[in-house]
Amino acid sequence: MADSDRPQIYLITPPEIDLEVFPDRLARVLDATEIACLRLSMAGKDEDRIARTADALREVAHARDVALVIENHVLMVERLGLDGVHLTDGARLVRKLRKDLGPDAILGTFCGHTRHEGINAAEAGADYVAFGPVGETGLGDGSRAEADLFAWWSEMIEVPVVAEGALTPALVADLAGITDFLAVGEEIWREADAAAALKALLAPLD
Repeated sequence: MADSDRPQIYLITPPEIDLEVFPDRLARVLDATEIACLRLSMAGKDEDRIARTADALREVAHARDVALVIENHVLMVERLGLDGVHLTDGARLVRKLRKDLGPDAILGTFCGHTRHEGINAAEAGADYVAFGPVGETGLGDGSRAEADLFAWWSEMIEVPVVAEGALTPALVADLAGITDFLAVGEEIWREADAAAALKALLAPLD
């Protein structure tokens, strides 16, 4: 696959992070595969814990020139020296946060499988729009972001698009030419060797 067609890889942390072991696991993944961006996606609202985790992961990511964005915790971006924020509620806050964070911060948002919401987010100043889940998750009502949504977006909209949620090698092959980023998280962290799991998942790109 030509490099220009090859999607970049966007890594999502697991919701529970053990700071004794995770930074080393993360470093092994970042050293094994080129990663464009890392999203800190933690469960819970313990700000002290989230801040300590962000500090540890920022060191690992920035040492390898990988951008680190945090999910939803907008006020932590500047305070912790992070590169931006990933919103999970579509276009609603994008315009305001673009003003608050300035033009240089990364601002992305998840828009489910709704083309209209994605367009609104793009027009409001999002740097990327994420759609998903692309695979079977057993969550929600079973709706998925289908390949034709990504094909349409890639043809019509300039803002980069991210495919995420329950990726498989077959989906990687289907989406490779029509998405800018593939977002990978639980697909690899549940495996003992996350770096090897990521290589296997992305094998269709080679």
